Amino acid sequence: MKKLRIIEVKSEIGAGTRGASMGPDAIKIAALDYGSNLFKKVDKVEVPVENQLLFESPGSPYAKRIKGMLSVLEKTANQVRNTLKNNEFPIVLAGDHSTAAGTISGIKMAYPKQKIGVIWIDAHADLHSPWTTPSGNMHGMPLAAALAEDNMTNKMNKVDKDTQDLWNKIKKIGNIAPKFEWSDLVYIALRDVEPEESYLLKKNKVKIFSTNDVKRNGVEKIARDTLAHLNRCHLIYISFDVDSMDSSISKGTGTPVRNGITEKEAGSLLVRLVQNEKVCCFEIAEVNPTMDKENLMAENTFEILQRVANQLTN
Repeated sequence: MKKLRIIEVKSEIGAGTRGASMGPDAIKIAALDYGSNLFKKVDKVEVPVENQLLFESPGSPYAKRIKGMLSVLEKTANQVRNTLKNNEFPIVLAGDHSTAAGTISGIKMAYPKQKIGVIWIDAHADLHSPWTTPSGNMHGMPLAAALAEDNMTNKMNKVDKDTQDLWNKIKKIGNIAPKFEWSDLVYIALRDVEPEESYLLKKNKVKIFSTNDVKRNGVEKIARDTLAHLNRCHLIYISFDVDSMDSSISKGTGTPVRNGITEKEAGSLLVRLVQNEKVCCFEIAEVNPTMDKENLMAENTFEILQRVANQLTN
C-alpha cells in the first residue's frame, strides 16, 4: 500500500490554447460531483507557476515563455524529488504537458543511479526542440528536454543565443542529462506525429503501441508487453495525456485527435500498469475545461484517477 501525494502544477505557459491551468481544479470539481473524498484524504501540494507571463510577449518564437518554463520545471522537479524522498507516491495533476520534463527530472534527482522507464500515453510524441518546433509551444518538447535531444539533423529554426542557453539549462535540470534512454521509452495511442519526430522515433527504434494495437490485442497484452519492454528499468513513470483518448471523448483538451483509445481502455490500462511495483509516479495532463461542455473531460479523467488511486492504495 502506497502513501499518495497529489502535486498540482497549474501551468499552461507551454500550450497554444488557453485554459489547461484550470484542469486540476476541474478534476477536483468532478470529484465533488461524484461525492468522492479523494482530495480530502490525500495530502496535496501546489507548485508555484508563471501563468502571469501569458499577458506578456511570448519572447522567443521557437520556445515561447521559456524563461518562465525553466522556473516552473525546476520547482516541479524539486517537489517530485522531495515527495519521492519522503517515501510518498507522487500523482501529478498538470495543466499543459510541458511540465512533464520537470516531473522526469525530479524522479532522476531522487534516484540518480536508477534506470528510469517512461510510459507516454499520448496522441503526440512531444519530441520537438526549439530547432524543429513548428509552433514554438513547449508542451511539444518535454521528452526532447528529458532525452537531451536537439535533433539538429532536422533543424528548421534559427534559435537565438538566450533561448539556446535556457534550453540547455532545462535539459540539465538536476545536473543530469539525459534523464533516461530512448530504449526505455514506450508510447501508447501515439498517432499525430510530425516528420522531425518520426525521424527520431525510427532512428532510435522506439517502442510504439498504436490505438489499433490496443483494440486488436486488448489492454492486458499491451500492458504486459509494455512492462516487458521496460524490464531492465529500476523505476517506471507513467504520463497520461487525456488527448490519448479519442476526440469524441476528449473534447475538453487543447489538441484532440481522432482514432484514440476509449476512457474504459485508458482506465483499465492504467490500473493494470500501476500494479507493477516499479511504477513510482503517475501524471495526468492537458484537461482543459474551457473547451468542454458540462466538465465531461474532467469527469472521465477523474473516474480514471479514482481507479488508479484505489489500485495504488489497495
